[in-house]
Amino acid sequence: MADPTYYAPHGGLPEQTQLLTDRAVFTDAYAVIPKGVQQDIVTSFLPFWDKTRLWVLSRPLSGFAETFSQYIMEVQPGGGSQKPELDPDAEGVVFVVEGTLTLTIEGKVHEMAPGGYAFLAPGAGWTVLNSGNDAVRFHWVRKAYEAVDGIDLPPSFVTREQDVAPNPMAKTDGKWATTRFVEPDDIRHDMHVNIVTLEPGAVIPFAETHVMEHGLYVLQGKAVYRLNQDWVEVEAGDYMWLRAFCPQACYAGGPDPFRYLLYKDVNRHMKLSVGGSGTGKHPG
Repeated sequence: MADPTYYAPHGGLPEQTQLLTDRAVFTDAYAVIPKGVQQDIVTSFLPFWDKTRLWVLSRPLSGFAETFSQYIMEVQPGGGSQKPELDPDAEGVVFVVEGTLTLTIEGKVHEMAPGGYAFLAPGAGWTVLNSGNDAVRFHWVRKAYEAVDGIDLPPSFVTREQDVAPNPMAKTDGKWATTRFVEPDDIRHDMHVNIVTLEPGAVIPFAETHVMEHGLYVLQGKAVYRLNQDWVEVEAGDYMWLRAFCPQACYAGGPDPFRYLLYKDVNRHMKLSVGGSGTGKHPG
């Protein structure tokens, strides 16, 4: 495939003369965080990470989207972490959008460039280092893994978008395709982080309404996206955060393809009580 394009934030601060009117919105069904929000003033830091700051795009919120968090990490040269993940139950996906990242998993070293993708199994030992001369920026999606008795844990792996063939959607002449890094029927995995590509003029032709929560980070292009009952215009660098059952559809604009990194939770029973195991045992 041709070299893809990936948007990455660089921070900064708007001029005092800039108008306050923007596209940011938070509703009971969805949120839109435009790229202009990713400024210096909203960055944060993490324990045991050196020369690193991050933008938190989403985190579990009771009554909204509850299954995942998503960060954009910015690591300066010489920075990184020997102790990046503090939760032993957390699985993760790293997706590089700018710079070069040295990722070591269980002693094996991987050099990751833009388009680099890594699945980090729960409990895996991993470290990250920016050994280059420029900042590296990458997405880090985290989820508490839902283990199932009799089902093996999925192993960690590293690949690149450039090496994974997109799967075209039926009846679209390849104008709508999904790059899947995990096979949908691999029941070991309880989350998917894929890349969706729509060519200019392509559409999602119905209002998807489903149980999966979503995080959608626009990597390239622009579109008009249907969220619940609203149409919103989005572009590269924007983030959409959807709770379960929020209706969604889109029309892709041009001249570039409309591409986004997509999180969704999959392949597990629905819990039948708040904070419960989903066993459905009757108290009497």
